[in-house]
Amino acid sequence: MAERMLQFTHLPQQTPEKREALERRADFEEIYKRFDVQSAKAQASRCSQCGIPFCSIHCPLSNNIPDWLKLTAEGRLEEAYELSSATNTFPEICGRICPQDRLCEGNCVIEKGFESVTIGAVERYITDTAFEQGWVKPIQPRHERAESVGIIGAGPAGLAAAEALRQQGYQVTVYDRHDRVGGLLIYGIPGFKLEKDIVLRRWKWLEEGGVKFVLNADIGGKISFAALRAQHGAVLVATGVYKPREIAAPGSGLPGIVPALDYLITSNRKSLGDAVPEFDSGKFNAAGKNVVVIGGGDTAMDCVRTAIRQGAKSVTCLYRRDKQNMPGSLREVANAEDEGVIFSWLAAPEAFLGDIGVTAVRAIKMHLGLPDASGRQSVEAIEGSSFTLPADLVIKALGFDPEDMPGAFNDPFLKLTAWGTLKTNPKTFETSLPGVFAAGDIVRGASLVVWAIRDGRDAAASIQQYFKAQSLSQAAE
Repeated sequence: MAERMLQFTHLPQQTPEKREALERRADFEEIYKRFDVQSAKAQASRCSQCGIPFCSIHCPLSNNIPDWLKLTAEGRLEEAYELSSATNTFPEICGRICPQDRLCEGNCVIEKGFESVTIGAVERYITDTAFEQGWVKPIQPRHERAESVGIIGAGPAGLAAAEALRQQGYQVTVYDRHDRVGGLLIYGIPGFKLEKDIVLRRWKWLEEGGVKFVLNADIGGKISFAALRAQHGAVLVATGVYKPREIAAPGSGLPGIVPALDYLITSNRKSLGDAVPEFDSGKFNAAGKNVVVIGGGDTAMDCVRTAIRQGAKSVTCLYRRDKQNMPGSLREVANAEDEGVIFSWLAAPEAFLGDIGVTAVRAIKMHLGLPDASGRQSVEAIEGSSFTLPADLVIKALGFDPEDMPGAFNDPFLKLTAWGTLKTNPKTFETSLPGVFAAGDIVRGASLVVWAIRDGRDAAASIQQYFKAQSLSQAAE
């Protein structure tokens, strides 16, 4: 065991310096500063190098975390980058936005008696340094292959698959409905969690490696799904899920009640310098308004913290369960509280009030009941506990459902699950259509970026096996 490791007994946990709340409320820049080289080495040295690395086990990508922590502690950063990037297409992105407190860091062995290793911050430091030092080289396949793959969706699942397939020499074209690459990474996640030049840098890297991009692509419209299938030897659908869940309450159709993703996309486009009439008109601008965000996931946290930065008069998060049962990252909740967000726990909307636009939310207090079929405690309303919150802007952050993919692609033979997601073979990722694969949220439902990366990489491996099987079949004829 290297002498540089197991330093947790006398070195306390140190996270990267966080900008003061008043300062960070004024802009959309990332709130955490970077580790310097000594801090990164010191924090990496706190790893216990345990025999069963629960951090890796609880990482969807099975990242070799103890190994690249050890290399970082020894100052062997280029090797640490090579090891980190071997299992993760975007380590610098996961280091910023993964809920480490629920995944790797939350399962760190030393966390029970000491504070966990700051895995995410070290991961981010390794790859940021690799880019600065020129260690991140464009993809250079050993052999070019004739087979081509069309990928629908330039989000994390599609991009992870594109990287993996291009590494093997396949001709890869990625199609996306938007005008920039990244999907929710570019338009859904605010800059204070993931600055957009980080995503744009990966776009350039993929292009330099030979991945082609067709943006503003209307698949199922101007570009028929059948034509796309005919053009490529295999197709991967990685569109994600964007359809917002609705609220069944009186007044839910009032002006001023908006979906979370529409709100976030508008804000991110404004930050990117785009002309955004719906922001300028005030429809998706929280400035001077009483804002109520309904939901308790990471999207809700993105919305409340965006509203604060837009200059909202007040921001309240309404969530029907308590703090311990919310699905979002507790680290994000703490950041939101620091920035001035008010949390109304155990409360749910009962009705929306207003005439020509929303003016208030009537909510009712809830209490946790017995566990339901999933094992999670049910929620029940407390009779006579209604209260009213002023609201000029209400943001619905209740989650997302899949769009009608057979309808969008004009292909009724594309089968769905009972939840409306694409039905695939769980081992091969192949859909009901031969040669058409699917990965990411459009298969598993709304989930984490790190799971989308895992699915994209696994789907790429299945597509490679599909091509090999085709070659063997043709050779046998």
